[in-house]
Parts: sequence; C-alpha cells; structure tokens
Amino acid sequence: MLPTPSTSHVSYDRVYEPAEDSYLLLDTLSSAEETSFLKQRFVSSPSPLICEVGTGSGVVLAFATANASHIFGRSDVLSVGTDLNSFACKATTQTIKQAVSEQYAQQRPQFLGSINSDLTSALRPGILDVLIFNPPYVPAPMPDLSDSALHHQGSSAMSGSAAFERDSHLLALSYAGGEAGMEVTNILLDQLPDVLSLERGVAYVLLCAQNKPDEVKSRIESWPGSWTATIVGRSGKQAGWEKLVVLRICRAKVFT
Repeated sequence: MLPTPSTSHVSYDRVYEPAEDSYLLLDTLSSAEETSFLKQRFVSSPSPLICEVGTGSGVVLAFATANASHIFGRSDVLSVGTDLNSFACKATTQTIKQAVSEQYAQQRPQFLGSINSDLTSALRPGILDVLIFNPPYVPAPMPDLSDSALHHQGSSAMSGSAAFERDSHLLALSYAGGEAGMEVTNILLDQLPDVLSLERGVAYVLLCAQNKPDEVKSRIESWPGSWTATIVGRSGKQAGWEKLVVLRICRAKVFT
C-alpha cells in the first residue's frame, strides 16, 4: 500500500479535511487498472504536467506527485495546484513538499506551486496532461464568490466573529455545489476540452450519485472530438446520494 501524505499541519477550520472522497481518488489513481493505463499513456511523452483543481489540504496532489514512479512509471512529473482558498494553497505547498522529500532523495518530481485562482482560469490552454478534480458536489446553495471573505483571506486584523465567518465561507466553497451539486462541476467540464493537452490529456472527476453520473457520462461522450467517460472508481455499495464514483475523461484517440 502506498503511503498517504501527512496533513497534520493543516488547519481544518479553514481547509477541507480529507475524507472518503479524497481517499477514493487515492485508491483509484493507484489501482492496477489506472496505473497500467497511465503508464501506457505517458511512456514516451515529455514530462507530464499534473494539476489538481481545488486542492484543499493537498493530500491528493501530494499522493500523485510523491508516488509518481508507481502511478505513472516515471518520477520526472511536474505538478501544480489551484484553489480559491489561499489557506488551502499554503497547506498544499507544505503537504507536497513534505511528501516528496520523504519519498525521494534525488531526481524528485517537480512541484511548480499552488495558484490562488478559480478552477483553471489561471492556466494556459492545452497545458495539462492530467487533471484531478474533487468538486463541491453536495446539492446546497453555492457561496457568493464576490463575498468579502474571498478578499480578506490573508487579513490578520479581523475580529473573532469576522474570522469565523470568513473561515465558514471558505469551507462552504469546498462542498456546496449548487443545484444538483453540479454547478461548479459543469463549469469545469466545459473547460476540459480547452485546458487538457491534445496528445495525452486525461481528467479524473469525482461525482456523487445525486450528480447523476450516467447522465454526465452521456453528455461528455456527445462532445465533438470523440470523447470517452469511464467510471474507474467506486466508493462501495452505500445507499443514498453519498455513493461516490470517479470518472476518467479523455479523448478516445491518443495522438502520436
């Protein structure tokens, strides 16, 4: 079993705590089926660029980066994270640097940094080879992205009640997905054809049962350009909407 990166340094008052969804992504990425798929996909390409959108504590991106040799069959990967929550960006940086230093003495994967931004808005088109997204999938009203909490993330001159309100707002961003829990996910899905690399781009997106994964699969497979969407991870036989799946999304043709 591959080691799970430590997140003991993370303040969960401000940053999403790793839970079943996080660990399902770890299990999926390290499964025999997915490591075989990824090794074949990246066997002869330049160093793949991996990005997690909405990193939270950084546990998933740290796992993929630190265990690159097992997952991708090569240690020369590059990784980057994005998150609207600046506290999550700082946590991610520490989580990844610690995990990589524990796994590699030399020839380490290169962590490029954690970007404080909305989804893929700070990334160039066609730049990502692997995108990982554990979205806010709970059907609950989305927080206001124009709220002042987002503009005072680094402020230390706040009253206790104001700081609590800010932290609550930031945590809500990590789980509240709007109508059917799909508002944020739909935005990210629309960005995939532009942000994934043409040659090898692949995305792993987590959904819950109430997000209607089969409908999402059908929609993706109707995109122009011959796309496939495959369920490659499941959380088990739980009842209700909390049952989770991981979709692997990519173009059907691998260009050479």
